[in-house]
Amino acid sequence: MKSTGVVRKVDELGRIVLPIEIRKVLDINQKDAIEIFTDEDKIILQKYQPACVFCNNVTDVIYFNGKRICKDCIAKLKEQM
Repeated sequence: MKSTGVVRKVDELGRIVLPIEIRKVLDINQKDAIEIFTDEDKIILQKYQPACVFCNNVTDVIYFNGKRICKDCIAKLKEQM
């Protein structure tokens, strides 16, 4: 993990502002979804990218019965049938 040297305070509603420099580097735009993870005493923020439940691919993903599946995995499933 790399330190950016940026420090922000949490406001009275529990919010923080992500600096524009970081948003530009990570291609985070207004209304983008952010995933929140914890790792012991750390909070990790990551731009949300829906991924395939089987291979974690983020391209050509569709929803099927509430699950995200990429076209490659759909093709592999069809081969096994």
